[in-house]
Amino acid sequence: MNFLQITSALIVLAGAFGAINYLFLKLPAAIGILVVALFASFGLLAIDLIAPQYGIADAARHVITEIEFSDALLEGMLGLLLFAGALHVKLHDLRAQWIPVALMATVGVGLSTVIVGVGFSWLTGMPLMIALVFGALISPTDPVAVLGVLREADLRKSLETKIAGESLFNDGVGYVVFLVLSGMAFATHGHGAVDHGESQIDDAAILFLQEAVGGAFLGIALGWLTFRVMRLIDDYSLEVLLTLGLAFGGYELAVALHVSAPIMAVCAGLLIGDIGAKHGMSAETREYVDAFWKLVDEILNAVLFLLIGFEVFAVAFDMTYLATGVATIALALLARLAAVAVPVLALRPFREFSRGVVPIMTWGGLKGGISVALALSLPENDWKPLILTATYIVVIFSIIVQGLTVAPLAKRVGRQPELM
Repeated sequence: MNFLQITSALIVLAGAFGAINYLFLKLPAAIGILVVALFASFGLLAIDLIAPQYGIADAARHVITEIEFSDALLEGMLGLLLFAGALHVKLHDLRAQWIPVALMATVGVGLSTVIVGVGFSWLTGMPLMIALVFGALISPTDPVAVLGVLREADLRKSLETKIAGESLFNDGVGYVVFLVLSGMAFATHGHGAVDHGESQIDDAAILFLQEAVGGAFLGIALGWLTFRVMRLIDDYSLEVLLTLGLAFGGYELAVALHVSAPIMAVCAGLLIGDIGAKHGMSAETREYVDAFWKLVDEILNAVLFLLIGFEVFAVAFDMTYLATGVATIALALLARLAAVAVPVLALRPFREFSRGVVPIMTWGGLKGGISVALALSLPENDWKPLILTATYIVVIFSIIVQGLTVAPLAKRVGRQPELM
């Protein structure tokens, strides 16, 4: 199948599954599409068990692998989704929450990576360095999943900003940590001896700074340049096109320059969504830009959750792997609790937090397509099937169970006046 055929099939299926969900399941749109896709995938697998001579599962697996989920998300959809998400987080709101957001997106990701890595290594016997790679890919909350749930949850503004801001930034930080650790782990375990000690740590620190700081600088620079051009123009269609060019072109430029493309997309989106909207757009343009990116976000969300549902064909259905994946759910939740609670407890003497912030942010820290894409991007090795299966189980549990229950949890434990 060529690119146009694959894209057409995904759009048709996303629309059809969305209609099924709307008419019958009545779940939140993206989660409903994921559930229908899972039912369809398991249906095909069941048919294959009953009538293996038709090879339906193998044919479906071949089509799914042709899509190259990892490349499609990390090098295609992710830039648009992060840019669209960042457009709707205002700098004024983020400034009031920047300290807890920064701590959760850095210290929290690091702490979660270590907890998951050490626990997964103990649970499976996996070499610690490779287990830490798994910790890095499963620790960030997925802004696509999180922001989709926030639209349904009707949370308080301060809490919504914390969750949205943290998910946007810890995604970029987690991706950089993943690149650093995977480079160290698979250089060590896949290609013989490498330099150890201070040299390897120095190289990792330089790579982290290059990716994170470089991505932020590029996003701010490109966002500011686009903003200055938009100030000279009063044509909503052209200005929408400029924002689209910023998201597409900036992401690809970041990849080419070897800086963090996710962080670039977030920084550029924040600048355009706040400063650009206030000082570079007319009221009409703001309306069109907002509507356009909301539509892009909804469509790509639908396609992404559809793909997640179909990635079940990449999972190894080994009972040991499945049991390990179920146990990893508890490990990932424990790590998420630490990632939220430690920064909150450290800041509590200096600022007030809304009631229920720790349980809501712990349960609302959804995993999503980025974790699956990173797991798929790992080089082939003996541990990859286990990592992929555990990742998929954690992601499915997170999106369906946590995604459908975080709003009732927020209403139950978070009733009190607005606080910082």
